[in-house]
Amino acid sequence: MTHYFQITEPLKEKDKETAENNSPALGIDLGTTNTVVAVLEEKESLPRLIKMSKGTTLIPSIVSYTQEGIHVGEEALHDLMFSSEKVIKSAKRFMNQVGLKTFNMQGKPITPLDVSAEILKFIKEQASLDLKKPITKAVITIPAYFDEAARFATKMAAEKAGLEVLRLIHEPTAAALAYGLDKKVEGLYAVYDLGGGTFDFSLLRLEKGLFKVIATGGDLKLGGDDFDEALLAFLKDQNLELKAELEKNPAHLTDVLLKVRSLKEKLSIMASLEESFQVDEKIISVSLTQDQYNHLIQEMIGKTIKIVSSVLQDADVKKEEIEGLILVGGATRTPLVRKMLKTFFNKEPLTNLDPDHVVAIGAAYQAHALVFGSDTLLLDVTPLSLGIETMGGIVDRIIPRNSPIPLRQSQEFTTSEDGQNALLIHVVQGERELVSDCQSLARFELRGIPPMPAGLPRINVSFSMDADGLLTVSAHEKSTGIHQEITVYPTYGMDLEKIKETLFESLHHGEEDLQKRLLLEARFHLEQDIQLVKKALEKDQDSSQHNGLKTLLKESEDALIQENVSLLKEKQQALSQGAEFLMEKRLSKEVQKVLRKIPKEV
Repeated sequence: MTHYFQITEPLKEKDKETAENNSPALGIDLGTTNTVVAVLEEKESLPRLIKMSKGTTLIPSIVSYTQEGIHVGEEALHDLMFSSEKVIKSAKRFMNQVGLKTFNMQGKPITPLDVSAEILKFIKEQASLDLKKPITKAVITIPAYFDEAARFATKMAAEKAGLEVLRLIHEPTAAALAYGLDKKVEGLYAVYDLGGGTFDFSLLRLEKGLFKVIATGGDLKLGGDDFDEALLAFLKDQNLELKAELEKNPAHLTDVLLKVRSLKEKLSIMASLEESFQVDEKIISVSLTQDQYNHLIQEMIGKTIKIVSSVLQDADVKKEEIEGLILVGGATRTPLVRKMLKTFFNKEPLTNLDPDHVVAIGAAYQAHALVFGSDTLLLDVTPLSLGIETMGGIVDRIIPRNSPIPLRQSQEFTTSEDGQNALLIHVVQGERELVSDCQSLARFELRGIPPMPAGLPRINVSFSMDADGLLTVSAHEKSTGIHQEITVYPTYGMDLEKIKETLFESLHHGEEDLQKRLLLEARFHLEQDIQLVKKALEKDQDSSQHNGLKTLLKESEDALIQENVSLLKEKQQALSQGAEFLMEKRLSKEVQKVLRKIPKEV
């Protein structure tokens, strides 16, 4: 039985000054397509949206670099219509490629981090004007699939913009806060997040103040923008004048897409429409029905439903157990999305809050909790498993995928060779059994291990992940107390588009990987025993008594070239039993030798 505890999160020392100065922190939904900002001030009960200077609350996540200066949001969107080569959009897709991905803006390299920093700087300035006080802190939301590199780049972008990040939280978790905190709803909930550029689905358990993400999944290349593209392609097929005009002058594409988006939004509330719009000097007339539009997007929505089904299966949760479905993202206003979800879950989705605003509202609740205190504990999960490389190139997982964070997990390891005085710790991320099929995150060495027989040293390796998802890996040798650690800020993060692939590949190659692992482990253990027995025989003064053992040794060496797990295990067991007395005698002598060398204070 699982027990949940009501936990009051104390104010951090660094946040007390903010509280005393009555200065709130922002809740920022830093989206791929749009950004939304909300705030919950100290004595208020509900968050409100921050308005920009032009009165808008939905800020396009676009930055333009012109001769007149840097423009963000609506101004950058205006620049996009006339000079697309000076504009950067959807930079969030590349946040894990800082150092790899750059945009050339008038001869100057611009990174995704730089673009996000400009958006956050603009938000900070606008919020300070709206609230009539300086703003320096924020909670920023990120996709559930962001890896270590993308998280770190997001924090660095905020720092560059002059914002201290109190916490990074997953977008679906923020949505759960928005719905669960004010209504005190308990149970198992699903969050279906279909934004402009990405799709995320998460399962969360809300009980007695505890928010826990159980499982996540998604598609990093599917969103409302794809609906726009499908509708535009249909209109071009129906209207050859529109197709010819766009082929002749591609610069009109941005303006046409905005008009197409407007048509899409109208079809969410209208059964049919007839409209005209101008492209250059041409007047384009269109006639559309909601049924036609539904036919265009049905397959894409079906793809999201398949992902939903896969996540439920992965978490061993039946759809009947879901007590409520939270919708996030403007694309969830589409009637067909809601209809297909209702059919799948056999219940109406929750639509109390604006799906464009719900994530920012949840982030504002969390920002308020961190600055002014709260009785809500928030837990997220690791999107991919984390572990280290062991002998034979095998991954030993220390933190499994979907483990709640913050967390700390430890595991004990030892040396594989006699007299080994250093250990290389190779940290990896992924779901496959072999290191070669996973993402390398970092390497570091633990030196100063006392010379001992293989298998005798005890080295504790600990993985600690904070609430922001940043990872610290430490190694500690018990007899001497030597210690080494590394904080993982990887420059080369896993491509976000490949995270979903990683999960699929692990399932596709699961049986094959398991057999490879079992073979490598069996071969490694037999090799270890062979080397130990050989060394023991070399040092034994009366090796003539061990002819039977030598025969076993030869048979074991012959077995190493066989790809037969059962045979390898059989030979290892026989060799281990045959050499038991000899190994005990040798180990006793070696241990006494080592103990004499270790300082008394240790």
